[in-house]
Amino acid sequence: MDTMNTFRTWLDESSHVLVAAGAGLSAAAGYDYGDTRRFAELFPALQRLGLRARYQLIGLRLPPPLLWGYWSVHVNDIRFGAEPNPLYRRLRALIGDREYFVLTSNVDGLFARNGFAEDRGWTPQGDYARYQCETPCTEETWASSSIISRALAAYDPRSGMVVDDTAIPACPNCGGPVFLNVHKGPEFVEAPYRQAHARFARWTHDLADDARLLVIEVGAGLSTPGVVRRPAEYIAYRTPGARLVRINPQHPEVPGALGDRALSIAADITQVLDHDQAGKANR
Repeated sequence: MDTMNTFRTWLDESSHVLVAAGAGLSAAAGYDYGDTRRFAELFPALQRLGLRARYQLIGLRLPPPLLWGYWSVHVNDIRFGAEPNPLYRRLRALIGDREYFVLTSNVDGLFARNGFAEDRGWTPQGDYARYQCETPCTEETWASSSIISRALAAYDPRSGMVVDDTAIPACPNCGGPVFLNVHKGPEFVEAPYRQAHARFARWTHDLADDARLLVIEVGAGLSTPGVVRRPAEYIAYRTPGARLVRINPQHPEVPGALGDRALSIAADITQVLDHDQAGKANR
């Protein structure tokens, strides 16, 4: 428990916070791509085909009716739900009035939907709320809510397919195939995220010499370390006096180059927040 107490001390001493989040945060919040029970509830037809979890659908080639049957249900569930998420709300409350920015590989919009300012976040892997041409024929992207709603209206849960061909989306510009505006290959259109990237770069560059930065990295594993994990380490390393807290039950190791400015917590973010809340109650 000493590490969790140290985390609270470091947070109390900080003036600025960078939240660097990977898939582990959303999994802890109830959106686990490996959840076989939830998959069976939402996708019985795909389960009958031998699939067991959402992560198996990432990059899987399917016929368009089955492809959009899956993705319309998935995106509607994970991106457009109206209910607040308690874990993200607790994380926002933990930061309080400190200056903050968010860097996340997650494309589910859960930060912006739970009290984090949209202009204080960068999502370099994209956002399920937008879609793009697969070619791509243009750098323009479009809001995905309308195509998701239309596909859902034509979705047959027994077959897992969109049964109306006119409900399968096409590029508004060239008429070709489309997909969600997420980074799955070189066709990814990053234009919608350039301004956020510029704000992020400015924020990290313009920290005052007396700013006390705490980088809180949550659930960023080793599958794509260059998106969140390595940048979090680099920002902590290059910023005088900055500290890094890595919260990760599977991969909590911290770089030796940071010395006593890095803290490893081999736990789930929920455990950390619960411990912090209990500690506040006892103080």
